[in-house]
Amino acid sequence: MIPESISVEEKLQERIKELSCLYQVSSAIREFEGSYEATLESIVKILKNAWRFPELATVEIQCESYHLSSNPIPKEGYSQKSIIKISENEIGFIKVHYPASDLSKAHFLVEEQRLLDKIADEIALFFERQNIKIQEEHLKQTAARNDRLAILGEITAGIAHELNTPLGNILGFAEFIEEKTAEKQTKRDAQKILNSAIYSREVVKKLMFFSCDMPQDIKKIKVKPIITQALSLLKPNFKKANIRFKFNIQDPALKAQVDPIQLTQVFFNLVINAIYYSPENSKIVISINNNETHYTIEIADEGKGIAPEVKDKIFEPFYTTKPLGEGSGLGLSVVHGIIKSHKGEISIADNIPKGTIFKIKLPLNF
Repeated sequence: MIPESISVEEKLQERIKELSCLYQVSSAIREFEGSYEATLESIVKILKNAWRFPELATVEIQCESYHLSSNPIPKEGYSQKSIIKISENEIGFIKVHYPASDLSKAHFLVEEQRLLDKIADEIALFFERQNIKIQEEHLKQTAARNDRLAILGEITAGIAHELNTPLGNILGFAEFIEEKTAEKQTKRDAQKILNSAIYSREVVKKLMFFSCDMPQDIKKIKVKPIITQALSLLKPNFKKANIRFKFNIQDPALKAQVDPIQLTQVFFNLVINAIYYSPENSKIVISINNNETHYTIEIADEGKGIAPEVKDKIFEPFYTTKPLGEGSGLGLSVVHGIIKSHKGEISIADNIPKGTIFKIKLPLNF
């Protein structure tokens, strides 16, 4: 059996090992290059060599989603443990194990427990600093994006106003030509002009929605009629795509403060999007639920889903995954803008086993 007592010389050697351990751990953290796992692996190796019996010690670290150990953990043994905390929130622990077959609890030193506590604090500070850096970077990106969107909003509002008058003239003259001419080719050409002008007017309308230049008409009304009327108008789209839909609402009498035209625009954009990406013979489910303060609208399709790298971009203006000429890239940014103006939130989730769910959360009153 290995003796529990320790000589003065051994004590001095242990202190030197502990100081060396602290220095090496600080260096490993300072040299962090983006891999948490690599840094924790270094700390595991450093700690193992700092203990009184390194050849028998097993170091285990669990921190957030990471779990590492220097060796297989003994089935029967003794351990020292220190909790890793950030602002009183436990995020993990460090343990040093000794096998019961060779050592006892008494073979651990009080100084080793203090060292373990210091290392736990070092790891906690390391993770806290990294989390703060990530949050700061996210805030910088958000601020920069908001600045770009604000500038873009001003530009698009100006463009929309400038285009409205000539588009109105084009529509008016094209209708006049179509009505007055007897030539079939001229009528067909006038109709093409009309169709293009109407499409352009819709783009202008989306630009105005995006730039928040469309006046709101907020009123306390029932939500169900807005959705059922929109679904009725969309029935030809469902039929043409050979797609079914199901509408569920928790409270048919639900009332909320909303701009009915803007909510219809949101619903149209999301459902038309869902139809576009859904395969034939699939189903789109629309669900509305509520509690005392909020209501949610969920639109779930059975399409191919949205790639993770795309999810962060789809609400950006002019971003589209559709082929050239099939989308302006404004539909979802318009949706996002309207939801924000209603003090709401919109998010995306995977529809298991396949497809996408757009989730809208809106206050009943604001």
